[in-house]
Amino acid sequence: MRIAYFTNQYPAPSHTFIRREILALEARGHEIARYAVRPFRGELKDPDDLLEGEKTRHLLKVRALLALASVLRSFSANPASAVRAFASAFRFARASRGQYFRHLAYFYEGMILADWCRKDRIEHLHVHFGTNPTTVAVLAHQIGGLRFSFTVHGPEEFDRPEKLALGEKICASSFVVAVSSYGRSQLLRWADLKDWRKVQVVRCGIDERYLKDDVEAHGMEPRLLCIARLSEQKGHILLLQAAAKLRAEGLHFKLVLVGDGPLRAEIERETGRLGLEDSVILTGTLAQEAVRSEILRARALVLPSFAEGLPVVLMESLALKRPVISTYIAGIPELVQPDNGWLVPAGDLDALANAMRQALSASDFELFRKGEAGRRRTLERHDINRSAALLESLMAQAGTA
Repeated sequence: MRIAYFTNQYPAPSHTFIRREILALEARGHEIARYAVRPFRGELKDPDDLLEGEKTRHLLKVRALLALASVLRSFSANPASAVRAFASAFRFARASRGQYFRHLAYFYEGMILADWCRKDRIEHLHVHFGTNPTTVAVLAHQIGGLRFSFTVHGPEEFDRPEKLALGEKICASSFVVAVSSYGRSQLLRWADLKDWRKVQVVRCGIDERYLKDDVEAHGMEPRLLCIARLSEQKGHILLLQAAAKLRAEGLHFKLVLVGDGPLRAEIERETGRLGLEDSVILTGTLAQEAVRSEILRARALVLPSFAEGLPVVLMESLALKRPVISTYIAGIPELVQPDNGWLVPAGDLDALANAMRQALSASDFELFRKGEAGRRRTLERHDINRSAALLESLMAQAGTA
């Protein structure tokens, strides 16, 4: 099957799950075209991302004359469909409370995407994230008739489903993927009853380097690790406050923050205000092998998120036998259980500090037990090869519908 993958930015350091999915489908014999709206705005460090970048076409990097040619070809192929898609773009704009110029740009992108898919003889278009890339995909579908599906991760789609016209997107799609049962429940809230059958759970998968490696049970250093974009929803400031609470009790440890984002300056200021300069390490974005090495050095991963889907980094940590401290929100409790980590209420400083204290003071045997349980659960539920097979089946069924 000739499949195209499309998203907002690709490749990106936080989108390794998309790359794994693409590679797993290619291993099953499919031809995959990579499309994205724009390149990643930061620096790519992972060799695999750099390789993917060479294979990806970006809508906003197309030269003006070539883009105009794509638009004209899409319009001339079916003018009536293009006009209907143009009307749809205005409906999406009304739902988003008047973002007409933005949705005019999405229509323009949809014309180019439809042309690319036609020229590349794409049989199925799959989109990651139910935000603007799926809006563009709906318009391309209406322009060119190509069937499409999309994966919703959350939490953004769940925060503003009406502005994103989530129900209309589900209706237009061949099927919709949720990455957890919780995610499916949120999609069902906005789907017409007749479309419930379209909403399927396909869990994000981890690849061979996590599935096959034999690793030690735990890190020897008093070291906790947080891997997340430095943004409000991840709970970094609360994490620093919990770390300060433990330091005030006389505990000595390192807290490593891997990632970058808009909250970096505020996190640095809070680290200084709390007197944690000797305890907190900010690494910035790391390549995948460096991320894996950081997980192996840690006693536990901590991710005190306020809003989530189901973070892939939790799967990676548990697969490497490192227990997890996280919050019981969204899809997280479907993976993190009492036997493989610690779940705390989101926003609860004392509960978070207590879980971190337990992870730092846990015996070798307890860490071993939790690590083994975490690896078992992750391998049972998050094998990328099984996930790719399920996606392949859904795409094949869409082609015969």
